[in-house]
Amino acid sequence: MSGVAVREAVSAVRAAVDALAACDLDLLTRPELVAALDELETLGCQLPAVRHRLLGRLQTETTPQQMGAKSWKEVLSVRWRISRGEAGRRLTEAALLAPRQPITGPALPPALPATAAAQAHGLINDEHVEVIRKAINKLPGFVDTTTREKFELDLVRNAVGAGPKELQDAAALTLFLLDQDGPEPDDTERARKRGVSMGKQRDDGTTSVTAEWTPEARAVWEVIFAKYAAPGMCNPDDPQPCTSGTPTQAQIDNDHRSLAQRQHDAMVAAGRIVLMSGELGHLNGLPVSVIIRTTLQDLESRAGIGTTGAGTVLPIAEVLRLASHAHHYLAVFDRATGSALDLFRTRRTASPAQRIMLIARDGGCTKPGCTIGAYGCQVHHDTDWCRGGNTNVDELALACPPDNRSVDTNGWTTRITGGDVEWIPPPHLDTGQARLNNYHRPERLLRPPEPEWLSDNAEATTRSVGGEAIDDSESDAALPVDDPGEPGGPAPPDGLTA
Repeated sequence: MSGVAVREAVSAVRAAVDALAACDLDLLTRPELVAALDELETLGCQLPAVRHRLLGRLQTETTPQQMGAKSWKEVLSVRWRISRGEAGRRLTEAALLAPRQPITGPALPPALPATAAAQAHGLINDEHVEVIRKAINKLPGFVDTTTREKFELDLVRNAVGAGPKELQDAAALTLFLLDQDGPEPDDTERARKRGVSMGKQRDDGTTSVTAEWTPEARAVWEVIFAKYAAPGMCNPDDPQPCTSGTPTQAQIDNDHRSLAQRQHDAMVAAGRIVLMSGELGHLNGLPVSVIIRTTLQDLESRAGIGTTGAGTVLPIAEVLRLASHAHHYLAVFDRATGSALDLFRTRRTASPAQRIMLIARDGGCTKPGCTIGAYGCQVHHDTDWCRGGNTNVDELALACPPDNRSVDTNGWTTRITGGDVEWIPPPHLDTGQARLNNYHRPERLLRPPEPEWLSDNAEATTRSVGGEAIDDSESDAALPVDDPGEPGGPAPPDGLTA
Protein backbone atom coordinates (compact mmCIF):
# COMPACT_ATOMS: atom_id res chain seq x y z
CA MET A 1 0.00 0.00 0.00
CA SER A 2 1.45 3.38 -1.02
CA GLY A 3 1.91 6.37 1.28
CA VAL A 4 -1.05 8.12 -0.36
CA ALA A 5 -3.33 5.16 0.33
CA VAL A 6 -2.21 5.01 3.99
CA ARG A 7 -2.85 8.74 4.46
CA GLU A 8 -6.29 8.42 2.89
CA ALA A 9 -7.12 5.43 5.09
CA VAL A 10 -5.98 7.27 8.25
CA SER A 11 -7.99 10.33 7.20
CA ALA A 12 -11.05 8.13 6.68
CA VAL A 13 -10.63 6.67 10.19
CA ARG A 14 -10.34 10.17 11.65
CA ALA A 15 -13.40 11.36 9.73
CA ALA A 16 -15.37 8.32 10.92
CA VAL A 17 -14.39 9.04 14.55
CA ASP A 18 -15.42 12.69 14.16
CA ALA A 19 -18.74 11.63 12.63
CA LEU A 20 -19.35 9.16 15.46
CA ALA A 21 -18.49 11.77 18.10
CA ALA A 22 -21.05 14.13 16.52
CA CYS A 23 -23.87 11.56 16.68
CA ASP A 24 -26.79 12.08 19.06
CA LEU A 25 -26.84 9.08 21.42
CA ASP A 26 -29.83 10.09 23.54
CA LEU A 27 -32.40 8.19 21.45
CA LEU A 28 -30.50 4.88 21.16
CA THR A 29 -32.09 1.82 22.73
CA ARG A 30 -30.21 -0.53 25.02
CA PRO A 31 -29.53 -3.14 22.27
CA GLU A 32 -28.23 -0.38 19.98
CA LEU A 33 -25.95 1.00 22.67
CA VAL A 34 -24.54 -2.43 23.48
CA ALA A 35 -24.00 -3.24 19.79
CA ALA A 36 -22.13 0.04 19.25
CA LEU A 37 -19.96 -0.58 22.30
CA ASP A 38 -19.20 -4.12 21.07
CA GLU A 39 -18.03 -2.77 17.72
CA LEU A 40 -15.90 -0.08 19.35
CA GLU A 41 -14.31 -2.67 21.65
CA THR A 42 -13.40 -4.85 18.67
CA LEU A 43 -11.95 -1.87 16.82
CA GLY A 44 -9.99 -0.87 19.91
CA CYS A 45 -8.48 -4.37 20.03
CA GLN A 46 -7.55 -4.24 16.32
CA LEU A 47 -5.94 -0.80 16.16
CA PRO A 48 -2.82 -1.77 18.20
CA ALA A 49 -2.03 -4.38 15.52
CA VAL A 50 -1.83 -1.59 12.93
CA ARG A 51 0.32 0.50 15.26
CA HIS A 52 2.72 -2.43 15.74
CA ARG A 53 3.19 -2.72 11.98
CA LEU A 54 3.79 1.03 11.63
CA LEU A 55 6.31 1.05 14.49
CA GLY A 56 8.10 -1.95 13.02
CA ARG A 57 8.46 -0.22 9.66
CA LEU A 58 9.57 3.04 11.28
CA GLN A 59 12.40 1.24 13.08
CA THR A 60 13.67 -0.17 9.78
CA GLU A 61 13.44 3.16 7.95
CA THR A 62 15.33 5.36 10.45
CA THR A 63 17.20 5.45 13.77
CA PRO A 64 16.42 7.19 17.06
CA GLN A 65 19.42 9.49 16.51
CA GLN A 66 18.03 10.62 13.14
CA MET A 67 14.75 11.39 14.92
CA GLY A 68 16.65 13.48 17.48
CA ALA A 69 16.55 11.07 20.43
CA LYS A 70 18.93 8.71 22.18
CA SER A 71 16.56 5.70 22.07
CA TRP A 72 13.27 4.57 20.55
CA LYS A 73 11.71 4.77 23.99
CA GLU A 74 12.54 8.47 24.09
CA VAL A 75 11.15 8.99 20.58
CA LEU A 76 7.74 7.66 21.61
CA SER A 77 7.61 9.28 25.05
CA VAL A 78 8.63 12.74 23.80
CA ARG A 79 6.65 12.91 20.58
CA TRP A 80 3.39 11.47 21.94
CA ARG A 81 3.82 12.51 25.59
CA ILE A 82 3.43 9.01 27.02
CA SER A 83 5.34 7.50 29.92
CA ARG A 84 8.57 5.63 29.29
CA GLY A 85 6.92 2.51 30.69
CA GLU A 86 4.11 2.73 28.12
CA ALA A 87 6.64 3.46 25.38
CA GLY A 88 8.61 0.37 26.37
CA ARG A 89 5.48 -1.77 26.35
CA ARG A 90 4.51 -0.62 22.85
CA LEU A 91 8.01 -1.24 21.50
CA THR A 92 8.18 -4.69 23.08
CA GLU A 93 4.82 -5.72 21.66
CA ALA A 94 5.71 -4.32 18.24
CA ALA A 95 8.88 -6.44 18.24
CA LEU A 96 6.85 -9.56 19.02
CA LEU A 97 3.65 -8.98 17.05
CA ALA A 98 4.69 -7.05 13.93
CA PRO A 99 6.15 -8.80 10.86
CA ARG A 100 9.92 -9.07 11.30
CA GLN A 101 12.03 -7.18 8.80
CA PRO A 102 15.12 -9.13 7.61
CA ILE A 103 18.15 -7.46 6.08
CA THR A 104 17.19 -8.89 2.68
CA GLY A 105 14.18 -10.73 1.34
CA PRO A 106 10.49 -10.69 2.31
CA ALA A 107 9.21 -10.00 5.81
CA LEU A 108 9.16 -12.89 8.27
CA PRO A 109 6.12 -13.85 10.39
CA PRO A 110 5.79 -12.24 13.85
CA ALA A 111 7.63 -13.82 16.75
CA LEU A 112 4.21 -14.64 18.28
CA PRO A 113 2.11 -15.39 15.18
CA ALA A 114 -0.99 -16.77 16.92
CA THR A 115 -1.18 -13.77 19.26
CA ALA A 116 -0.70 -11.34 16.37
CA ALA A 117 -3.46 -13.00 14.32
CA ALA A 118 -5.91 -12.95 17.24
CA GLN A 119 -5.18 -9.27 17.90
CA ALA A 120 -5.55 -8.35 14.22
CA HIS A 121 -9.06 -9.88 14.28
CA GLY A 122 -9.98 -8.06 17.50
CA LEU A 123 -10.40 -11.28 19.49
CA ILE A 124 -8.04 -10.35 22.35
CA ASN A 125 -7.22 -7.06 24.06
CA ASP A 126 -4.05 -5.41 25.40
CA GLU A 127 -4.38 -7.13 28.78
CA HIS A 128 -4.52 -10.56 27.13
CA VAL A 129 -1.45 -9.71 25.05
CA GLU A 130 0.54 -8.68 28.13
CA VAL A 131 -0.35 -11.91 29.99
CA ILE A 132 0.62 -14.04 26.98
CA ARG A 133 3.89 -12.15 26.45
CA LYS A 134 4.96 -12.44 30.09
CA ALA A 135 3.98 -16.10 30.31
CA ILE A 136 6.02 -17.04 27.23
CA ASN A 137 8.96 -15.10 28.64
CA LYS A 138 8.86 -17.35 31.73
CA LEU A 139 9.18 -20.58 29.77
CA PRO A 140 12.26 -22.58 30.86
CA GLY A 141 15.18 -22.63 28.48
CA PHE A 142 14.91 -26.38 27.84
CA VAL A 143 11.47 -26.05 26.20
CA ASP A 144 11.72 -26.82 22.46
CA THR A 145 10.25 -24.69 19.66
CA THR A 146 7.28 -26.99 19.02
CA THR A 147 6.24 -26.91 22.68
CA ARG A 148 6.62 -23.12 22.80
CA GLU A 149 4.37 -22.71 19.76
CA LYS A 150 1.73 -25.01 21.25
CA PHE A 151 1.95 -23.16 24.56
CA GLU A 152 1.26 -19.85 22.79
CA LEU A 153 -1.60 -21.35 20.77
CA ASP A 154 -3.23 -22.75 23.94
CA LEU A 155 -2.94 -19.37 25.65
CA VAL A 156 -4.54 -17.57 22.70
CA ARG A 157 -7.34 -20.14 22.55
CA ASN A 158 -8.03 -19.60 26.27
CA ALA A 159 -7.81 -15.80 25.90
CA VAL A 160 -10.56 -15.71 23.28
CA GLY A 161 -13.08 -17.05 25.79
CA ALA A 162 -11.69 -15.84 29.14
CA GLY A 163 -10.61 -12.72 30.95
CA PRO A 164 -7.00 -11.73 31.75
CA LYS A 165 -7.15 -13.08 35.34
CA GLU A 166 -8.36 -16.52 34.25
CA LEU A 167 -5.75 -16.55 31.47
CA GLN A 168 -3.00 -15.68 33.92
CA ASP A 169 -4.05 -18.49 36.26
CA ALA A 170 -4.10 -21.00 33.40
CA ALA A 171 -0.66 -19.86 32.23
CA ALA A 172 0.77 -20.17 35.76
CA LEU A 173 -0.59 -23.73 36.08
CA THR A 174 0.88 -24.75 32.72
CA LEU A 175 4.27 -23.27 33.61
CA PHE A 176 4.24 -25.18 36.90
CA LEU A 177 3.46 -28.45 35.14
CA LEU A 178 6.26 -27.88 32.64
CA ASP A 179 8.91 -27.35 35.35
CA GLN A 180 7.64 -28.54 38.73
CA ASP A 181 11.09 -28.68 40.35
CA GLY A 182 12.08 -25.18 39.27
CA PRO A 183 15.40 -24.23 37.70
CA GLU A 184 18.52 -26.06 38.83
CA PRO A 185 20.54 -23.73 41.08
CA ASP A 186 23.88 -22.65 39.66
CA ASP A 187 26.19 -19.65 39.75
CA THR A 188 24.90 -18.25 36.47
CA GLU A 189 21.28 -18.27 37.65
CA ARG A 190 22.20 -16.74 41.01
CA ALA A 191 24.18 -14.00 39.30
CA ARG A 192 21.27 -13.28 36.96
CA LYS A 193 18.79 -12.90 39.83
CA ARG A 194 20.95 -10.74 42.13
CA GLY A 195 19.88 -7.17 42.76
CA VAL A 196 18.83 -4.49 45.23
CA SER A 197 15.96 -2.15 44.38
CA MET A 198 14.59 0.92 46.15
CA GLY A 199 10.92 1.70 45.65
CA LYS A 200 9.43 5.18 45.38
CA GLN A 201 9.46 7.34 48.48
CA ARG A 202 6.07 7.28 50.20
CA ASP A 203 4.18 10.28 51.55
CA ASP A 204 5.57 9.67 55.04
CA GLY A 205 9.15 9.66 53.69
CA THR A 206 9.80 5.92 54.06
CA THR A 207 10.98 3.71 51.20
CA SER A 208 10.55 0.00 50.55
CA VAL A 209 13.76 -1.87 49.66
CA THR A 210 13.80 -5.33 48.08
CA ALA A 211 16.92 -7.41 47.58
CA GLU A 212 18.01 -10.71 46.04
CA TRP A 213 21.40 -11.48 47.59
CA THR A 214 24.02 -13.90 46.34
CA PRO A 215 25.55 -16.21 48.97
CA GLU A 216 28.60 -13.92 49.09
CA ALA A 217 26.50 -10.81 49.77
CA ARG A 218 24.60 -12.61 52.52
CA ALA A 219 27.85 -13.73 54.15
CA VAL A 220 29.19 -10.15 54.10
CA TRP A 221 26.10 -8.61 55.69
CA GLU A 222 25.69 -11.41 58.23
CA VAL A 223 28.91 -10.45 59.95
CA ILE A 224 28.16 -6.69 59.68
CA PHE A 225 24.75 -7.24 61.27
CA ALA A 226 26.31 -9.44 63.96
CA LYS A 227 28.41 -6.45 65.02
CA TYR A 228 26.34 -3.34 64.32
CA ALA A 229 22.82 -4.78 64.72
CA ALA A 230 23.51 -6.31 68.12
CA PRO A 231 21.33 -5.03 70.99
CA GLY A 232 22.59 -1.66 72.22
CA MET A 233 24.60 -0.88 69.05
CA CYS A 234 23.90 2.12 66.77
CA ASN A 235 20.71 3.02 68.63
CA PRO A 236 19.49 6.44 67.41
CA ASP A 237 17.42 6.78 70.62
CA ASP A 238 20.59 6.84 72.75
CA PRO A 239 21.95 10.30 73.60
CA GLN A 240 25.44 8.88 72.86
CA PRO A 241 24.96 5.86 70.53
CA CYS A 242 27.59 3.14 70.64
CA THR A 243 29.09 2.74 67.15
CA SER A 244 32.35 1.04 68.11
CA GLY A 245 33.49 -1.25 70.87
CA THR A 246 30.93 -2.92 73.14
CA PRO A 247 27.72 -1.25 74.38
CA THR A 248 27.14 -0.96 78.10
CA GLN A 249 24.67 -3.18 79.87
CA ALA A 250 22.40 -0.16 80.33
CA GLN A 251 22.41 0.49 76.58
CA ILE A 252 21.56 -3.15 75.95
CA ASP A 253 18.75 -3.17 78.51
CA ASN A 254 17.24 0.07 77.15
CA ASP A 255 17.28 -1.12 73.56
CA HIS A 256 13.65 -1.96 72.67
CA ARG A 257 14.10 -2.11 68.88
CA SER A 258 13.10 -5.16 66.85
CA LEU A 259 15.70 -7.13 64.87
CA ALA A 260 14.53 -5.51 61.64
CA GLN A 261 14.91 -2.03 63.17
CA ARG A 262 18.39 -2.85 64.48
CA GLN A 263 19.45 -4.09 61.04
CA HIS A 264 18.12 -0.91 59.46
CA ASP A 265 20.12 1.23 61.90
CA ALA A 266 23.19 -0.95 61.29
CA MET A 267 23.00 -0.24 57.56
CA VAL A 268 22.74 3.50 58.23
CA ALA A 269 25.80 3.33 60.51
CA ALA A 270 27.78 1.27 57.97
CA GLY A 271 26.89 3.77 55.24
CA ARG A 272 28.06 6.69 57.39
CA ILE A 273 31.35 4.93 58.13
CA VAL A 274 31.97 4.40 54.43
CA LEU A 275 31.12 8.04 53.60
CA MET A 276 33.43 9.36 56.34
CA SER A 277 36.28 7.06 55.32
CA GLY A 278 37.23 9.31 52.41
CA GLU A 279 37.87 6.22 50.26
CA LEU A 280 34.98 6.75 47.83
CA GLY A 281 36.76 9.29 45.66
CA HIS A 282 34.78 11.79 43.58
CA LEU A 283 31.42 11.73 41.81
CA ASN A 284 31.03 14.14 38.89
CA GLY A 285 33.65 16.52 40.28
CA LEU A 286 32.61 16.48 43.96
CA PRO A 287 33.75 14.26 46.85
CA VAL A 288 31.18 11.51 47.39
CA SER A 289 28.94 13.00 50.06
CA VAL A 290 25.28 13.62 50.80
CA ILE A 291 24.24 16.95 49.29
CA ILE A 292 20.94 18.44 50.41
CA ARG A 293 19.16 21.54 49.20
CA THR A 294 16.61 23.41 51.25
CA THR A 295 15.49 26.97 51.91
CA LEU A 296 17.08 29.42 54.28
CA GLN A 297 13.67 29.96 55.93
CA ASP A 298 13.38 26.23 56.69
CA LEU A 299 16.87 26.16 58.21
CA GLU A 300 16.13 29.15 60.43
CA SER A 301 12.70 27.94 61.53
CA ARG A 302 13.77 24.28 61.98
CA ALA A 303 10.67 23.26 60.00
CA GLY A 304 10.13 22.06 56.46
CA ILE A 305 12.06 19.67 54.23
CA GLY A 306 15.34 19.21 52.37
CA THR A 307 15.94 17.35 49.12
CA THR A 308 19.07 15.30 48.36
CA GLY A 309 20.92 15.28 45.08
CA ALA A 310 19.07 12.08 44.17
CA GLY A 311 15.64 13.52 44.98
CA THR A 312 15.03 11.98 48.42
CA VAL A 313 12.94 14.21 50.69
CA LEU A 314 14.16 14.59 54.29
CA PRO A 315 12.50 16.35 57.24
CA ILE A 316 14.59 19.34 58.32
CA ALA A 317 15.34 17.66 61.67
CA GLU A 318 17.08 14.79 59.84
CA VAL A 319 18.90 17.31 57.64
CA LEU A 320 20.37 18.93 60.72
CA ARG A 321 21.24 15.55 62.27
CA LEU A 322 23.06 14.53 59.09
CA ALA A 323 24.92 17.83 59.02
CA SER A 324 26.13 17.31 62.58
CA HIS A 325 27.92 14.11 61.52
CA ALA A 326 29.63 15.39 58.39
CA HIS A 327 31.96 17.93 56.87
CA HIS A 328 29.45 19.51 54.55
CA TYR A 329 29.18 22.16 51.89
CA LEU A 330 26.71 24.99 52.37
CA ALA A 331 25.50 27.16 49.50
CA VAL A 332 23.08 29.90 50.53
CA PHE A 333 21.25 32.06 48.00
CA ASP A 334 21.37 35.25 50.08
CA ARG A 335 22.92 37.79 47.68
CA ALA A 336 26.53 37.00 48.52
CA THR A 337 28.85 34.00 48.34
CA GLY A 338 32.52 33.60 49.04
CA SER A 339 33.12 31.30 46.04
CA ALA A 340 33.99 32.28 42.48
CA LEU A 341 30.97 31.29 40.37
CA ASP A 342 31.99 33.03 37.11
CA LEU A 343 35.08 31.46 35.52
CA PHE A 344 34.49 32.75 31.96
CA ARG A 345 37.09 31.11 29.63
CA THR A 346 39.67 30.29 32.32
CA ARG A 347 38.58 26.62 32.46
CA ARG A 348 36.16 24.30 30.67
CA THR A 349 34.96 22.17 33.58
CA ALA A 350 32.78 23.54 36.36
CA SER A 351 34.29 24.13 39.79
CA PRO A 352 33.00 22.30 42.90
CA ALA A 353 31.34 25.54 44.06
CA GLN A 354 29.52 25.85 40.73
CA ARG A 355 28.36 22.23 40.88
CA ILE A 356 26.92 22.73 44.33
CA MET A 357 25.07 25.85 43.21
CA LEU A 358 23.68 23.98 40.18
CA ILE A 359 22.54 21.10 42.39
CA ALA A 360 20.74 23.64 44.56
CA ARG A 361 19.16 25.41 41.58
CA ASP A 362 18.31 22.52 39.23
CA GLY A 363 17.99 19.50 41.54
CA GLY A 364 18.64 17.06 38.67
CA CYS A 365 18.68 16.73 34.90
CA THR A 366 16.94 19.75 33.39
CA LYS A 367 15.68 18.02 30.23
CA PRO A 368 11.87 17.65 30.35
CA GLY A 369 10.78 14.15 31.33
CA CYS A 370 14.17 13.10 32.76
CA THR A 371 14.08 11.87 36.36
CA ILE A 372 17.85 11.45 36.87
CA GLY A 373 18.89 13.19 40.10
CA ALA A 374 21.81 15.55 40.53
CA TYR A 375 24.18 12.76 41.62
CA GLY A 376 23.95 11.24 38.13
CA CYS A 377 24.35 14.49 36.16
CA GLN A 378 27.12 16.30 34.34
CA VAL A 379 27.42 20.08 33.93
CA HIS A 380 26.12 21.26 30.55
CA HIS A 381 27.19 24.53 28.87
CA ASP A 382 24.32 26.49 27.37
CA THR A 383 26.74 27.62 24.64
CA ASP A 384 29.26 24.86 24.01
CA TRP A 385 32.79 25.59 25.24
CA CYS A 386 34.18 24.82 21.78
CA ARG A 387 31.93 27.54 20.34
CA GLY A 388 33.04 30.24 22.79
CA GLY A 389 30.78 29.47 25.76
CA ASN A 390 31.70 30.63 29.25
CA THR A 391 31.95 28.52 32.40
CA ASN A 392 29.72 30.86 34.39
CA VAL A 393 27.09 29.52 36.76
CA ASP A 394 24.23 31.34 34.96
CA GLU A 395 25.31 29.75 31.66
CA LEU A 396 25.50 26.20 33.04
CA ALA A 397 22.90 23.55 33.81
CA LEU A 398 22.69 19.96 35.04
CA ALA A 399 22.09 17.22 32.46
CA CYS A 400 22.52 13.45 32.63
CA PRO A 401 25.26 12.13 30.28
CA PRO A 402 22.94 10.88 27.46
CA ASP A 403 20.92 14.11 27.45
CA ASN A 404 24.07 16.22 27.64
CA ARG A 405 25.38 14.48 24.51
CA SER A 406 22.04 14.83 22.72
CA VAL A 407 22.55 18.59 22.37
CA ASP A 408 25.45 18.05 19.97
CA THR A 409 24.41 14.80 18.28
CA ASN A 410 20.60 14.74 18.15
CA GLY A 411 19.64 18.32 17.36
CA TRP A 412 18.41 19.49 20.77
CA THR A 413 19.14 23.08 21.81
CA THR A 414 19.03 24.74 25.23
CA ARG A 415 18.33 28.24 26.49
CA ILE A 416 18.91 29.49 30.05
CA THR A 417 16.88 32.51 31.14
CA GLY A 418 16.50 33.64 34.73
CA GLY A 419 17.76 30.30 36.07
CA ASP A 420 15.19 28.32 34.04
CA VAL A 421 16.67 25.86 31.53
CA GLU A 422 14.59 25.38 28.40
CA TRP A 423 15.14 22.41 26.07
CA ILE A 424 13.96 22.86 22.48
CA PRO A 425 13.42 19.53 20.67
CA PRO A 426 14.50 18.87 17.07
CA PRO A 427 11.71 19.16 14.46
CA HIS A 428 10.97 15.40 14.39
CA LEU A 429 10.06 15.42 18.11
CA ASP A 430 8.63 18.92 18.53
CA THR A 431 4.86 18.72 19.08
CA GLY A 432 4.58 21.70 21.44
CA GLN A 433 5.76 19.96 24.61
CA ALA A 434 6.79 21.72 27.79
CA ARG A 435 10.29 23.17 27.61
CA LEU A 436 11.06 23.04 31.35
CA ASN A 437 11.54 20.02 33.60
CA ASN A 438 9.52 20.56 36.78
CA TYR A 439 10.15 17.04 38.13
CA HIS A 440 13.02 18.19 40.36
CA ARG A 441 11.57 21.66 40.96
CA PRO A 442 7.83 21.17 41.60
CA GLU A 443 7.72 24.47 43.49
CA ARG A 444 7.88 26.23 40.11
CA LEU A 445 4.34 25.02 39.44
CA LEU A 446 3.20 27.07 42.43
CA ARG A 447 4.78 30.34 41.32
CA PRO A 448 2.37 33.28 41.07
CA PRO A 449 2.06 35.04 37.70
CA GLU A 450 5.07 37.14 36.80
CA PRO A 451 4.64 40.75 37.98
CA GLU A 452 4.27 43.42 35.34
CA TRP A 453 7.55 45.11 36.21
CA LEU A 454 9.37 41.91 35.12
CA SER A 455 7.70 41.71 31.70
CA ASP A 456 9.54 42.40 28.48
CA ASN A 457 12.80 41.25 30.13
CA ALA A 458 12.46 43.97 32.79
CA GLU A 459 13.50 46.61 30.28
CA ALA A 460 13.37 50.20 31.47
CA THR A 461 10.32 52.04 30.19
CA THR A 462 9.90 55.72 29.53
CA ARG A 463 7.05 58.09 30.26
CA SER A 464 6.40 61.59 29.03
CA VAL A 465 5.85 64.48 31.46
CA GLY A 466 5.34 67.95 30.01
CA GLY A 467 6.72 66.76 26.68
CA GLU A 468 10.01 65.50 28.27
CA ALA A 469 10.90 61.80 28.25
CA ILE A 470 11.81 60.48 31.70
CA ASP A 471 13.48 57.10 32.17
CA ASP A 472 11.72 55.07 34.89
CA SER A 473 14.99 53.32 35.70
CA GLU A 474 16.33 56.65 36.97
CA SER A 475 13.29 57.60 39.04
CA ASP A 476 13.24 57.74 42.82
CA ALA A 477 10.83 54.79 43.07
CA ALA A 478 12.03 51.96 45.29
CA LEU A 479 13.84 49.22 43.40
CA PRO A 480 12.52 45.65 43.62
CA VAL A 481 14.07 43.60 46.38
CA ASP A 482 16.00 41.44 43.90
CA ASP A 483 17.14 44.28 41.64
CA PRO A 484 20.35 43.35 39.77
CA GLY A 485 21.84 46.71 40.72
CA GLU A 486 21.88 45.84 44.41
CA PRO A 487 25.16 44.57 45.93
CA GLY A 488 25.58 40.85 45.30
CA GLY A 489 23.26 40.79 42.28
CA PRO A 490 19.79 39.24 42.11
CA ALA A 491 18.84 36.50 44.56
CA PRO A 492 18.24 33.09 42.91
CA PRO A 493 14.63 31.90 42.71
CA ASP A 494 12.73 30.79 45.77
CA GLY A 495 15.58 31.54 48.19
CA LEU A 496 17.07 28.09 47.72
CA THR A 497 20.03 26.82 49.66
CA ALA A 498 21.96 23.57 49.49
